[in-house]
Amino acid sequence: MSQAAAQAAVPSLGRADLAARLLESDLISPEQVAEAQERMAEMGGRLVDHLREFASPEALMEVLSEQLALPIRTQIDRNDVDNEVLEKVSIAFAKEHDLLPLGMSADGSIRVAVTDPLRTEVFDDLRLLFDGADLKLELVTKRTLLGAINEVYDRGPALTDALAEDAVEDLDSLASEISQEPQDLIDSDEDDAPIVKLVNSLLHTAVKERASDVHIEPFESDVRVRFRIDDVLYEPTKPLPKAIQASLVSRVKIMGHLNIAEKRLPQDGRIRLKIAGADYDVRLSTLPVTYGERVVMRLLPRTQDLTDLEKLGFDSDQLDSMERLISRPNGIVLVTGPTGSGKTTTLYGSLARINTTDKNIVTIEDPVEIQLPGIGQIEVNTKVGLSFAAGLRSVLRQDPNVILVGEIRDLETAEIAIQASLTGHLVFSTLHTNDAASAITRLVDMGVEPFLVGSSLVAVLAQRLVRVLCTDCKSPHEATPEELHEIGIDSTHEIEIFGPEGCPSCNYTGYHGRLGIFELMHVDDDIRALVSQNIDSKTIRNTAMRKGMHTLRADGARKVLAGHTSVSEVLRATEEEATVAQI
Repeated sequence: MSQAAAQAAVPSLGRADLAARLLESDLISPEQVAEAQERMAEMGGRLVDHLREFASPEALMEVLSEQLALPIRTQIDRNDVDNEVLEKVSIAFAKEHDLLPLGMSADGSIRVAVTDPLRTEVFDDLRLLFDGADLKLELVTKRTLLGAINEVYDRGPALTDALAEDAVEDLDSLASEISQEPQDLIDSDEDDAPIVKLVNSLLHTAVKERASDVHIEPFESDVRVRFRIDDVLYEPTKPLPKAIQASLVSRVKIMGHLNIAEKRLPQDGRIRLKIAGADYDVRLSTLPVTYGERVVMRLLPRTQDLTDLEKLGFDSDQLDSMERLISRPNGIVLVTGPTGSGKTTTLYGSLARINTTDKNIVTIEDPVEIQLPGIGQIEVNTKVGLSFAAGLRSVLRQDPNVILVGEIRDLETAEIAIQASLTGHLVFSTLHTNDAASAITRLVDMGVEPFLVGSSLVAVLAQRLVRVLCTDCKSPHEATPEELHEIGIDSTHEIEIFGPEGCPSCNYTGYHGRLGIFELMHVDDDIRALVSQNIDSKTIRNTAMRKGMHTLRADGARKVLAGHTSVSEVLRATEEEATVAQI
């Protein structure tokens, strides 16, 4: 079979053929195939993804190679990759889809290393990046591919250390750059000053490692850099020399259009960059502390595929409920949780899903985190009097169908949002509460009349983020009966749960990525009756649970049993739930 023919056959291979071949080779058992099919029916996805739980990567690769007549690569060196081809694919795309472009063949086709040759929709997107060129696939294991991606895109800790040493010897290099445009600085040539290359290296490494925030922290004898990855801070490199502190901070301030002479007051700025082929907005904050200025940069991809709510952690039942909620013509839907719990991502995903030409969608946010094509986004600016309440009044004069209010912070904003929902608008917003039921009492505590809350609110979604177990190294773990009882799992039944181990793919943390756990409370007639009587949140919560609401811990338990996360992660993320239950 030619490779072109093999690729044409790819769509028909994903189910019975692959399972049958694995069975024939005694690589999996009939019971394991049945279990994989049950998981697919329950959780969705493709059969091949669930079969990976039982067959080794090497065995699965051998079968795919034989069935599709695709070559196998056992290693990828830096010299095997053409930089000109690599530049067209961002590291984020490569890591998300488990692929790496290697180079161009004599016939104009692009050679691509992949772990999964069945993802034809991804290859369609990849062809667009190369003007429709044909692809020649080569199979590799995920471990080999991730190592290669890290190597070819890496600017890495070793380079950071070397650049820091160079920067110590070149402290005056920054002065000549102050007049340059910040956008030019990140794309500077190799001959630029070491301090420029040092900052570039840190940003490239942060993107490669999926960091959401970069911290630059001055101390008495050195400067420390930390990345926040999956909500946990860690040091990607050894502390930098104290001697480069002033130049390092000044460099970042120049990029963010901040006053480099002002070191006594906090400053906020924004940087727009292209890093590893992807566009980023960087929110910059400086803060004077004892030993200098502290810098935090939040990395925000300017474009993301937010339409797939399943990727956020919603199961099929939750997804059906969300689809019905976001398709309503009016009412208020609230998303609650602490800072960093993924509320904005969930709301953006909901808006992206209903963003059609027949709807006028307007948002007011503080700040705008991700740009959504086709949606009007307003950024709060209190310095000129543009608050949530003031912006919301103006939005209502823009003939909107759907409105997103970044956060309900006060009575005025709450009342305007409620009036908007009662006059034919669908309103999304957020609150900081520990659970879904507490959102109702929070609105009443703000001063909103209970009958208005009950008549306008249609649902409250509470959520948290838990870290996802690394698929390359997770292993069966035992939890104590007490821990299982805390998250609602019956320890008397035979169950298999997984825990973290640590490997190069996950920086030895045992986790890679995050997903949501959710508590969705529908405000039906029974809940409205309780709200109108100004009943406490515990009673509302218990009523919702009797009517079928799954709590955060219950949803977390389902994800533990599915092998997505660990018991300790669910307990960590839902610590407040034990307190709520005792009130």
